[in-house]
Amino acid sequence: MNDDQSRTISRRTYLRASGAASAAAVAGLAGCMGGDGDGNGEGELEIAHWWTAGGEEDAIEALIEGFEEEYPDYEVDNNPTPGGAGSALEADVRNRVIDGNPPSTFQIWPGEALTLYTEEDLLEDVGDIWDDEMQEAYLDGPRELSQDDEGTFVAVPINIHRLNNLFYNVEVVEDAGIDPEEIEDPEALVEALAAVEDAGSVGMIHQTQEPWSTLQLWENALLGLDPDAYQTTIDGDPESVEDEVMESLELTAEYAAYFNDDASSVAWDEANNRIINGEAAFLHQGDWAAGQYEASEDFEYGEDWDYIPFPGTEGLYQTVMDAFVMPTENPSPEATEAFLAYAGTTDAQARFNVEKGSIPPRTDVDMGEFTEFLQAQMEDFEESEDQPPQIAHGLALPPDQHSDMEGVFANFNESFDADQAYDGIVSVFE
Repeated sequence: MNDDQSRTISRRTYLRASGAASAAAVAGLAGCMGGDGDGNGEGELEIAHWWTAGGEEDAIEALIEGFEEEYPDYEVDNNPTPGGAGSALEADVRNRVIDGNPPSTFQIWPGEALTLYTEEDLLEDVGDIWDDEMQEAYLDGPRELSQDDEGTFVAVPINIHRLNNLFYNVEVVEDAGIDPEEIEDPEALVEALAAVEDAGSVGMIHQTQEPWSTLQLWENALLGLDPDAYQTTIDGDPESVEDEVMESLELTAEYAAYFNDDASSVAWDEANNRIINGEAAFLHQGDWAAGQYEASEDFEYGEDWDYIPFPGTEGLYQTVMDAFVMPTENPSPEATEAFLAYAGTTDAQARFNVEKGSIPPRTDVDMGEFTEFLQAQMEDFEESEDQPPQIAHGLALPPDQHSDMEGVFANFNESFDADQAYDGIVSVFE
């Protein structure tokens, strides 16, 4: 999820978090966790993550800079592990945690991805960080995804990306006689794509090299048809909503008829350039896609490009989050406690998300330094009725089921056979 935005902004404009509140949280956790009390928690703070490109790298550096200003006594080891959209980091961290040699903290998708660790009691309770003030600043979805199955807080989210966006080139859709605001449901999107093709442009830019793009397109089609059916599916009972699951798969196959011809050989961001140059109308993608638009010259938000919630998902904010956790047998407990407490502050989340091209999970962060697009996303987030987790990026299903679902959609990308895909989805939950 790279965002290629490059922004230069004054750090002086950020909100400063309450040092007293952070210190109180750290003190409370330190009392539970122990630690040597020597100021560095028996070692430097190792932060493992996969943010190595563009705005991602700038974001983690801005976060560390803010932490070091707030806690100058702690030394930070910034330890990125790039590759595989996080899979390389996951494998490395998992082995280290099991071996009792974990990093101080690491980036992880919250929600079901946490079960890889919580089922074996490999994460510490960080509930003392989640005081009443912090809990009130988070909406239900992000707050609940930060807890394990027993309701214990084990993670601190740092950012939120939105998945249910449908981006479009304003001129291309106007030339096709389409008003995106009038595309009310997933079925109507097929008609819009056909109209674009008839006008001589590509209907929907997409990539099928990897399964995740089609997986997330399908889950948004299902979410747009029936949010309850989507929830029932991720709860493990797709057979009870067979009609809705089948219809969403069939719609996804219909969308595929309007993909770019080279969908199987291009990356999503490479294909996204065709929205910018006016060859294509629509792109379904997380809000990281906006980074390319905002980095392009003479391609202005609201004039040249815009977005709508994926048809049928108005009022929903489907979340893709990153969070930090505290593994057991921690090499630097006091420093780790301090870092997680800081990550939950308005200052940390402003610094990080302006650079990352995402929104803060706290709803009380000053959005003045964010782009107009991200301010609009934040308004949608604050006004959303629900923040359902998504499948494609690991929040809605445990890692083994997530991997199996990717396998189903790797096959679907080859055939777009809805019946076969339905059978595969059912088998994921058996």
